[in-house]
Amino acid sequence: MPSFAPRLAASLILAAALAAGGLTALAADDAGVHAAPARSAARLAAGPVADPMDSLREKLASKLGAAQASDALSPKVLRVVSRSADVGHTNAAASAEAKAGGHAGLPSRVLRQGAAAPAAGPRADVGATPWSYAGAGGPEHWRDLKPEFSACGNGTRQSPIDIRGGVRVDLEPIQFDYRATGFRVIDNGHTIQVNLDGGNSIEVQGRRYDLLQFHFHRPSEERIDGRQFDMVAHLVHQDTEGRQAVVAVLLDRGSAHPLVQTVWNNLPLERGSEVAVRGTLDLSHLLPADRRYFTYMGSLTTPPCSEGVLWMVLQQPVPIATDQIGVFSRLYPMNARPVQSAAGRLIKQSN
Repeated sequence: MPSFAPRLAASLILAAALAAGGLTALAADDAGVHAAPARSAARLAAGPVADPMDSLREKLASKLGAAQASDALSPKVLRVVSRSADVGHTNAAASAEAKAGGHAGLPSRVLRQGAAAPAAGPRADVGATPWSYAGAGGPEHWRDLKPEFSACGNGTRQSPIDIRGGVRVDLEPIQFDYRATGFRVIDNGHTIQVNLDGGNSIEVQGRRYDLLQFHFHRPSEERIDGRQFDMVAHLVHQDTEGRQAVVAVLLDRGSAHPLVQTVWNNLPLERGSEVAVRGTLDLSHLLPADRRYFTYMGSLTTPPCSEGVLWMVLQQPVPIATDQIGVFSRLYPMNARPVQSAAGRLIKQSN
């Protein structure tokens, strides 16, 4: 019969390991143990004999906060889980990730090893409300949308205005130097705009301004003695020092306008896209025969509403067909800023 001394030593070592909270379990070989016949009969009557190592594993599990895996194929398989505080943190993280587009509400750290974590869902852009002509982004709120839009509410020379009481003087004619040039049509989300190649300019008050682009508003932003027109085209110019001058061509219901139709024929199919047109456009064809005008200092009529802009509003409107107005109306039923206070500024008018 083999000696019990080795087994006694092993038991003492294991007990010391458990007391210290160690992670090493020493297995004692039980193969040489011989039980008495009566004891063996009792074991057979009671069912399968529990492995002494299972008891040791359970004690280790209790010590380390481990539990037997419910889905384990072997009773010897243990899974270590977080303590209660960590479990609560894990559940909160899982909930947050699920809301952000995580995989079935599971945090990425419990995905199977080697599996790629799911891409997070798209994040909504957080920023200022985009400016528009109605609602939360409308003209009455422009000043609050961005700091650089403050002039839209605090400015003292804002545009457009209702032109009344112009002082009649011998204004020098605007020297238009327009010619056929290449162009591109863009729907910028606020209007239809036509960007022009170089070579077009005006000269007024001894200063030369290059024509950059023109765009449309419906109805007209400017009014003359309270009258508002069907549409207006704003021809935007700039000099070498960055100062801007805008020529406004009023558009009134009448016959079809060939130049406007050329622009409509090349409208982009989507907002934000630009159509480079094969051909040219001569802006002198948009001007009325009578080129007398009103002039005053004002601002841009869209954010950031920068002031110091020289305005020249041609007195004679240009005809545009009802169906041409209708084409623009389908895209932009109304994109005119309300009239602003003239604030006592001087308005000159050609004799």
